[in-house]
Amino acid sequence: MILSLENVSKIYNGNTVLDNIALTIEDHDRIGLVGINGCGKSTLLNIITGREDPETQPDPNTAKVAVTKNASIGFLAQNTGLDRSSTVIEEMTSVFSELLKIAEGMHELEEKMGDPSAHGNPENFKNISEEYARKTAYFEAHDGYLINVKINKVLNGMGFSPDTYDRVISTLSGGEKTRLALAKLLLENPNLLILDEPTNHLDFNTIMWLEDYLQDYKGALLIVSHDRYFLDKLTTSTCEIQRGRLKRYKGNYTAFTALKEADVNRQLKEYEAQQAEIAKLQDFIDRNLVRATTSNMAKSRIKKLEAMEIIEKPITHEKSSKIKFEYDIVPPQDLLTVKNIDISVGSGADKQTLKESVSFEVKRGEKVGIIGSNGIGKSTLLKIIQRKLPCSHGSIEWTKNVKISYFDQENSQLDFNKTVIDEVHSRYRTMSDVEIRSLLGSVRMVGENVFKPISVISGGERAKLCFAIMMLERGNVLILDEPTNHLDIDTKEVLENALCEFDGTIIFVSHDRYLLSRLASRIIEITEDNVESYNGGFADFMEVKHSRRFAEEQRLEEERAKKSKQIADEKKVKAYRSKEQRAADAQKRSRIRDLEKAIEQLEIEMQQLQQEMASPEVCTNYQLMQEKCTLFEEKKQLSSDYSDEWIVLSEELEG
Repeated sequence: MILSLENVSKIYNGNTVLDNIALTIEDHDRIGLVGINGCGKSTLLNIITGREDPETQPDPNTAKVAVTKNASIGFLAQNTGLDRSSTVIEEMTSVFSELLKIAEGMHELEEKMGDPSAHGNPENFKNISEEYARKTAYFEAHDGYLINVKINKVLNGMGFSPDTYDRVISTLSGGEKTRLALAKLLLENPNLLILDEPTNHLDFNTIMWLEDYLQDYKGALLIVSHDRYFLDKLTTSTCEIQRGRLKRYKGNYTAFTALKEADVNRQLKEYEAQQAEIAKLQDFIDRNLVRATTSNMAKSRIKKLEAMEIIEKPITHEKSSKIKFEYDIVPPQDLLTVKNIDISVGSGADKQTLKESVSFEVKRGEKVGIIGSNGIGKSTLLKIIQRKLPCSHGSIEWTKNVKISYFDQENSQLDFNKTVIDEVHSRYRTMSDVEIRSLLGSVRMVGENVFKPISVISGGERAKLCFAIMMLERGNVLILDEPTNHLDIDTKEVLENALCEFDGTIIFVSHDRYLLSRLASRIIEITEDNVESYNGGFADFMEVKHSRRFAEEQRLEEERAKKSKQIADEKKVKAYRSKEQRAADAQKRSRIRDLEKAIEQLEIEMQQLQQEMASPEVCTNYQLMQEKCTLFEEKKQLSSDYSDEWIVLSEELEG
């Protein structure tokens, strides 16, 4: 066991967010934590990691948060990242600072052991040898020789190429800082890895790499995510927080939805059966309590009612958002033509061109999904085609009667100093407060939340506010930049349904595989090499990519086979050389085999000598230690001579 929670509650402003939560996390658990926005998921994670304290309650309901001794917990909070003055590689290397100090100590001990003067004091030499043996064993047991391999593997998987290793972390973008924080956590390898929306800033390749990496993770995982693909692939149990209470189900997210539905149906039947029994008992009591002849029978039923453990009515559903996008004007068929534009950021001397000569067309009613790695220019492209950013090259032509409604993932169109209700009112001054609150209620922004400043509400609530405004805008073209990033799963499904029902045009950037699968009728992929359009949905796109990857693998295999044949043919040609040459080559090959056997035997003998030199019998005998050291050096020199000869003969044969 890594962690155990009992009787954990949390109250904010008189509202119970968590109600006597109990949870145990074992060594290899894979847990998905789900629930609507604001249900208390982040609060629970903060309590687990010690960032918040649970409510103080008297015995026997005292809250207990117990972490096993020496267990380590790593936590990636949502939208948080590293912000340091160190470089990328320095920060990643710092994870292994203890091992690197041991490596330095090993090097110092090696120098001491190689110093002839050290052999003059057998006791001192023995201590040095034993310390060296201990450090070496620890270093090897903790994969000290694989430090660079681990760092390169994780950084590459998280989208950091070697040319970024020397970049100062403070100069990275917010998404890059988050990815780097996750990379560092993976290298730290805690016993319990807690991830809050880890896929928010990741592109497809990075998400799929992370899925594969976490599948082999040796510790426990606790994941909060709205990415259903991600949860299905990684989790083996699902915890749902609903109205302050936590319930755990076996299986991944898909299994959870089926189990929960069956569970709710069973509870509902039990509740209805009990309510029928209660009604029957109450009816008997009401009719017979005042009668002398039946009073005792009525009283016995009162006792039965009082002793009954009341079954609560199960929550059959949470009220979902109601999102519907409509428009008034139908534009012509040929909606948008983009020709040879450059995707650029900055201006003047700071201008950076991310992509050159981008061209594509969009027809009315198309649902175009734009995908590509982080930083490739997807969001910039959306702003350029709306002329929110300048187009320095090429042309952008919209047809007439186009009305664009835009969702910006940074919510830059909102005034963070205004309250939620004032933001809507400032745009639509003729709307009454009742009408605005009704609109906000449709996206589940109710109560005091509508009077909160936009700066303090969650990312999911800001997204809902943007969708409410977009419903009022009635655009016939929706341009969406990562619209599902901060939404809970229920709201994602509502949004997906609304977008699928919308018969206008949608141009959207997303890494949400469910949204792309359901919505996209065409995929535009931006890569470092080109911009390519794929007809068909996301499944068709993936099939094309798979076919190309398979074809490329076949091509490489054919090239390898061709090269092997070429080498074989060259060997055949060489086989016809003179008898004297063949005889000489045969002698060289025979000598090479002898040298290889001799080198292998010397390696074994040197390894045995090292073990003997570390033994107490040799360490305490100065003369014997000197003999062993001399013999070791002789064998080492002989091995080096043999290796040099082997290299010369091998080169002569290849020539």
